[in-house]
Amino acid sequence: MICSSCKKGETSVVDSRPAEDGTAIRRRRQCACGHRFTTFERVQFRELMVVKKNGRKSSFDRDKLAKSIYIALKKRPIDTDTVEKFISKISRSLEELGQAEITSNTIGTMVMEGLKELDPVAYVRFASVYRNFKEEKDFVQFVDRLDVYKKR
Repeated sequence: MICSSCKKGETSVVDSRPAEDGTAIRRRRQCACGHRFTTFERVQFRELMVVKKNGRKSSFDRDKLAKSIYIALKKRPIDTDTVEKFISKISRSLEELGQAEITSNTIGTMVMEGLKELDPVAYVRFASVYRNFKEEKDFVQFVDRLDVYKKR
């Protein structure tokens, strides 16, 4: 493993332990330069391809998914461990679909449903980007529909 500080490959594992409900291994590493960092090892069942709205295809990128979720949850009272479990749950759910190609719409819907339960503010933030809100009225209509569902 290459050190994130000095970029040399002289690292050793200091500690290993299960993470994310046993679906990953967290490894603490130390470089010969003295820098310590953490890596994660996860099982990848199959190579998933994401079919975008415009028809283009790209490999599923867990880090890209995580980045969008962390942006939605920025400054929200959700701990990192909970977020990582949420991301792993979505990744596993996608793999369990048994399909080699998954639409970006499927991923977005899974994230929105999960965020709806996890944090309502993050849910609205994610929806604003995912649903491409352009004006204030788009937000108002979306939030009004949320209130309708709560009254039922």
